[in-house]
Amino acid sequence: MNNNRAQLREETLRRQLLETPRRIVIGASGVFEPGWTPTDAREFDLLQAQTWERFVQPESIDCLMAEHVWEHLTLDQGRTAALTCRRFLKPGGYLRVAVPDGLFPSADYQEYIKIGGKAGGGVVGGHLIVYTYAMLRDVFESAGFKTTLLEYHDEAGQFHYQDWDPAQGKIHRSKRFDDRGPISIILDAHKRHE
Repeated sequence: MNNNRAQLREETLRRQLLETPRRIVIGASGVFEPGWTPTDAREFDLLQAQTWERFVQPESIDCLMAEHVWEHLTLDQGRTAALTCRRFLKPGGYLRVAVPDGLFPSADYQEYIKIGGKAGGGVVGGHLIVYTYAMLRDVFESAGFKTTLLEYHDEAGQFHYQDWDPAQGKIHRSKRFDDRGPISIILDAHKRHE
């Protein structure tokens, strides 16, 4: 991106982040709902907290959303990313995260989402991990979040669902909004009041 376009993008983002509540989509790739601010790794790198500091202060974000982002990080990077999010969320704030479901009972789907699979582009930087609900929950609980699983399959292939409000973060690859059905693990990670 040339300097003028990058500068204009940063100015626009700063203006959007003056609005309250601060609701940010991490890794938006152009997909976001009204009232949410889309970002990408240039602006909000999950592994580089100083990129966030250019735009927001710690404990200043009401809610974050990341749909099919965490699988592009290693497990250790996912833990670091969870800590970054926790640092910038207000007490009582939350992160809604969705990743491909490693226990979705379809061999074709598992082939598609696997490390190096077509969903990850089949190249370096594609999918670096395939999550189960227990793994994803552990990433966020180890960072100090209280978690609530909203959609996931268990080891027996049984689907579990807890009703959730799309106004609090619409996950497009979900039971409600994807014709393929419940293909994502969806989890809310709440930052406790301290």
